[in-house]
Amino acid sequence: MALKNLMVHLSKSDRTPQRLEAAVGLARKHKARLVGVFGQLADAMRIGVVPSWPPESYVEAREASKAQFEAATAGLPDVEWVDVNRGSEALVTQRMVEIARSFDLVVMGQYRDPAQSFAPPDLCEDMVLNSGRPVLIIPYIRTHIELGKRPMVAWTNAREAARALNDALPLIESCEEVLLFSSLEEGDEGNPHAEVAKHLAAHGIKCRSRIEFLDENIGVMDAMLNSITDASVDLLVMGAHTPSKRPFLSHGSGTRFILRHMTVPVLMAH
Repeated sequence: MALKNLMVHLSKSDRTPQRLEAAVGLARKHKARLVGVFGQLADAMRIGVVPSWPPESYVEAREASKAQFEAATAGLPDVEWVDVNRGSEALVTQRMVEIARSFDLVVMGQYRDPAQSFAPPDLCEDMVLNSGRPVLIIPYIRTHIELGKRPMVAWTNAREAARALNDALPLIESCEEVLLFSSLEEGDEGNPHAEVAKHLAAHGIKCRSRIEFLDENIGVMDAMLNSITDASVDLLVMGAHTPSKRPFLSHGSGTRFILRHMTVPVLMAH
């Protein structure tokens, strides 16, 4: 499926330009509509005991965001800027999730420092797990955004992994090669990539396998991050898991770990 309707999260964060750059690049490449959604934490201003919304600081940040978005998207034929007009963590998250459900892909940023993110600390995780849409997360440390030429897919025969891979197809269709990564335990038999390799081949996508046999000295996370570095990966594709499911990465801990420690853009789906 082509990417024709994209959403990018905006805030006062100094990392917003990086994810906006990535979203604009995708919109231009796919000739897609791009909607910038301003969602930022703020406390209502109080006049006596009566709260008043929005406070002046929010209004200033909102207007600056709109101007930044309009400048970055100049030349794109179909763009829109939206204000969620909420200030609390719960309401910002709820509104962002609701809006996201009407898009092909949501572009978010990694939030490492709550004091500088201006967004709910768990916003990315909530978007991935509750929006029903694939989420592309741009890491905090990333400066130049180029993705999809050397992707790595964290593969298991699980619903979440299958969903993430297929949601990622528009991003990786012109890649040089997909690296399929799986972790196994000693004694496991068979090729976990046989069928998914045929699926990718049907889309004209080349792939190769990397299978790590884990022991007590190396875990899934270490093996995955090592593979990203060794293969110069520019996009990680993986399924996200909730604590209630038996996941690729135990009890959702891997999903949270990647959200905190990513070094390349990550496409997650649930």
